[in-house]
Amino acid sequence: MDRDDRISDDGSQTEEETSDDPSTPNLLSRILVTWIELIVVAITGGLAGASIGGPVGFILSLATALLTVAIVFHNVNELIKEWLRFGQGG
Repeated sequence: MDRDDRISDDGSQTEEETSDDPSTPNLLSRILVTWIELIVVAITGGLAGASIGGPVGFILSLATALLTVAIVFHNVNELIKEWLRFGQGG
């Protein structure tokens, strides 16, 4: 099926075509993976920072914050790469 065949008359894709098409980027799974990674990192970093305390605990809290930003950037980057591959037909 050609890409233009999946687009309806008003220019949008139907719900059936977007959910069943394996060639489209899977946004929901990427969001789920991101949230799981963020929860694991936040809980681990929070517990480690609170249990150690002091300057080392503060540094662990900062490292946790940087790691959460890195997780978000990584997952957004992967999603963009999938969208670019989809746009090129590959």
